[in-house]
Amino acid sequence: MKRLLALILAAGVALSAQAIEYRTLDTVAVLYDAPSLRGKKLYVIKRDTPVEVVVSLEGWSKVRDAEGGLAWIEKKHLLERRTVIVTVSRAEIREKAEDSAPLAFEAEQNVSLDYLETITGGWVKVRHRDGQTGFVRANQIWGL
Repeated sequence: MKRLLALILAAGVALSAQAIEYRTLDTVAVLYDAPSLRGKKLYVIKRDTPVEVVVSLEGWSKVRDAEGGLAWIEKKHLLERRTVIVTVSRAEIREKAEDSAPLAFEAEQNVSLDYLETITGGWVKVRHRDGQTGFVRANQIWGL
């Protein structure tokens, strides 16, 4: 009985240790209701959008978007490069990871930013496609 309990606990720890996997779209792509080109086309998602990979099959991934929608996409459209997406009406990207730091720039809702690193205290270092970098509060973006 102790052995069974130890095995169950070890399995639970292994499952909780699995990291959430995010990917970025390399191009505009169609999402489907099934892992097949014959599936129903649900919607189109834009280039540089982050998605969370929920399930992977040969050639297909089931992904979750920032709104929580689940759909299938061909794996060939997913890059390992990480981006995040702004979820508030206007995110404030600061020069330093401090609320009092000067603004580096602002980004509107649904703008994708390159993820650079997570900073302690709830900050994330990001880069805009125009090259500007800065720090944004993690609660203003999705894709971490």
